Amino acid sequence: MSSGPAKASASRPFVFDDGAAYELMMGRWSALVAHPFLGWLALPAGLEWLDDGCGDGSFTQALVERQLPATVVGVDPAPAQLSYARRRVADASVRFLEGDAQNLPLPDACVDAAVMALVLFFVPDPLQGVREMTRVVRAGGTIAAYQWDLAGGGFPLQPILDAVHAGGYQSQQPPSAWAAALKASEDLWRSAGLVDVLTRQFEVSRTFESFDDFWRTAHGSPRLRDLFASLSPAELERIREDARGRIASAGDGPLVIKARANAVKGRTR
Repeated sequence: MSSGPAKASASRPFVFDDGAAYELMMGRWSALVAHPFLGWLALPAGLEWLDDGCGDGSFTQALVERQLPATVVGVDPAPAQLSYARRRVADASVRFLEGDAQNLPLPDACVDAAVMALVLFFVPDPLQGVREMTRVVRAGGTIAAYQWDLAGGGFPLQPILDAVHAGGYQSQQPPSAWAAALKASEDLWRSAGLVDVLTRQFEVSRTFESFDDFWRTAHGSPRLRDLFASLSPAELERIREDARGRIASAGDGPLVIKARANAVKGRTR
């Protein structure tokens, strides 16, 4: 994942190939943001929703529990994620489809609200992704998203990434990491013709039983998993201990990790 033979990694699409591992790494974090985010949207129950880039169904589940939607369609390009989501959210109002956020497999004006939860920075052309949501949302409907504050160090695995970088390795950035910034997402929403655009940042925290518990979650990232598998035991241990040292309370007991998500919302005309 860096410059030398053992540290090189070609850029490749971000596809998560293990729904259970993703849930441990990121799905539980996403759920922590989902409820305050939905409260901020302040939308009534009984709407028809799109969960764009639904992944393992973490946000879909929060949506069903909090919003009591009439229907939800979840779209994602990864079959492994969709398989996990279908087992997780067994609700008659929910259906899951394989598809691309830049070319949604849905007709025009078919839902009342569309959300991307931790997805926007993975879309190669974020503006096209927002335009697609605009296409499928009815007039006056809501389009919203949240993504980790990557530039501000708000990513949940930041201590581990910092240790990886300090070791001379590089973790591949999402193709549109720039879109995670509040101003950038606001500009995207306005460029797509949305109105009443607002942004907000949410801070969440998650308690782990130990540093080892936190460290294991990194294996839900295919890139970190591949990197760790390529390292010698001594190299891996150096990165692990560096990450431990970056967390103030990384002893043998419980620790609390914080993360920050940037959110944006707007309405179709």
